[in-house]
Amino acid sequence: MNLEISHTTRYEYDQVVQFHPHLLYLRPRENPLLRVNFFEFTLTPDATINWMRDDFDNLPASAHFSLQSDTLEIGVRCIVETSEKPPFDFLVRDYATVFPFEYEPLHRFNLAIYLTPPEPETSTELKKWLQPRFQFQPSNTTAWLLELNQVIHRSLSYGRRDEPGIQSALETIRSNTGSCRDYATLFVAVARMLGVAARFVSGYLYDPTLDEAVGGDMHAWVEVFLPGAGWRGLDPTNGIFCNSYYVPVAHAVIAESINPIQGSFYGASSATSKLTKHVAIKQINPQS
Repeated sequence: MNLEISHTTRYEYDQVVQFHPHLLYLRPRENPLLRVNFFEFTLTPDATINWMRDDFDNLPASAHFSLQSDTLEIGVRCIVETSEKPPFDFLVRDYATVFPFEYEPLHRFNLAIYLTPPEPETSTELKKWLQPRFQFQPSNTTAWLLELNQVIHRSLSYGRRDEPGIQSALETIRSNTGSCRDYATLFVAVARMLGVAARFVSGYLYDPTLDEAVGGDMHAWVEVFLPGAGWRGLDPTNGIFCNSYYVPVAHAVIAESINPIQGSFYGASSATSKLTKHVAIKQINPQS
């Protein structure tokens, strides 16, 4: 499946300001199931782009602005090709097919940062929240993960939040509501608490049921590491394993590391800004 993604973020300031370098996590990650066939930035004011590999092997762009402006607009257009492989088309090593399981020593060493559980106080409260909701626990590891995913999906009320910041897992269970990034942060905390290596993922989600002028949005989900299958995506916001509609951009131990646009400006202390954003995703023919 070929998807065209257009994403524009615009900041309008009430006065002219100067921009510090910005780190942009906006280019999809290539892997055996996803290929980037075209990618371009459109930046106002003009900027010099330097690509880098970060500490999680993501590919953020560093944008350096020389001109002052009262507007900062960051536009992305890309075309990606995703595999339509079924989401459950994977094999788990025999020792990990039944939950709970223990990772092999080498895996535990390599995955240590993704296995670090929450603070004891947080774990205690998460266990109290989870116990009455997660009473049916399949023995099969894949089915167990799907049920945990469904528990979080069923237990929370989705609320879109465009303002910056991510709720802690405790804030989410206390309010019983959150955005996609809050659902994902909660899932990661619970998975690590229960001994499953998990990481936060930011990217795009194509939704063919939406009007073609929109067709999707930026989204956040989770990947867990399964021996023999590697990193597999789950989306607690929708309660499913990730399929070809999911286009990952970056992954990290904590969500704050991979905010799509990271940067600041300097000018008069009273400067204020207004943010607008538009994302459009559509399926196209390979020759388009």
